Amino acid sequence: MDGSLVRFDVTTTPVTLKTLRQMASRGEAFAALTCYDATTARWLERAGVHVLLVGDTAAEMVLGFTRTIDMPLDVLLALTAGVKRGAPSTVVMGDMPFLSYHTSDDDAVRNAARFLTEGRADIVKLEADESFAPVVAKMARAGIPVCAHVGTRPQQVALTGGYTSTGKTEKQAKQIVADAVALEQAGAVMLLIEAVPDAVTDEVMKATTAPLIGIGAGPAPHGQVLVLQDLLGLTDRPPPFAHPIAKLGEAVQSAASDYVRLVAQRQIGGRAKPSVTTNVQSGTTQSGRTTK
Repeated sequence: MDGSLVRFDVTTTPVTLKTLRQMASRGEAFAALTCYDATTARWLERAGVHVLLVGDTAAEMVLGFTRTIDMPLDVLLALTAGVKRGAPSTVVMGDMPFLSYHTSDDDAVRNAARFLTEGRADIVKLEADESFAPVVAKMARAGIPVCAHVGTRPQQVALTGGYTSTGKTEKQAKQIVADAVALEQAGAVMLLIEAVPDAVTDEVMKATTAPLIGIGAGPAPHGQVLVLQDLLGLTDRPPPFAHPIAKLGEAVQSAASDYVRLVAQRQIGGRAKPSVTTNVQSGTTQSGRTTK
């Protein structure tokens, strides 16, 4: 050993925005999940997840708020950088939080650029309608890849009186399509559509060419995203479109309960008991780890 750090990372072919465009053009669906830390990012990259969204949902999942609008910009930048360090070969999307792109176009471009530099993001996402086309154009001019989030926009929760779906009326549906078209024409290289009827998603896909990520918007989009904690069974009340495929919440609770019991029994704090057969004479376990 030369003293250098030994890594056991799984070799991963880098995923880029170009990769996602190619997959979309071939009709291959890509997978996206939210992620807020380097350790989880490393495992999700090993699993083959194509996009990690460091969403403002961290306000709820990480910081314990009840609204996404309470997410601080500087905290989200730090989380985004951590995710990229954990998953360097995966597309990492930074989510621009409430008021980080609303007060002026200059502030919006500056904050978006911070996601690329400080946050190491590959692309930024902002909730938008067609009125945001000028600021998207300025971001694109600066070389900042943008994913425009249309349909239901959680940052509008104060106006809507709670989280709700949209696109149910003809007027709403037409406006969502118009928003998507205007934002793509302004320079958005990706779109995300949330909580709308399948028919609205279909119309958006007919009217635009950028890869479209869906969440609660039917199976048609080029990619799908969910909040990781909903997928893993860590939230008590996931939204109706998020079907947990694991029960990690129960597993964590069970493991922690066992730990509490072992501590009470004074079985924690000594040397770890080997989980494989030990060869006493050689001083090694079957896994090759030394027992001396």
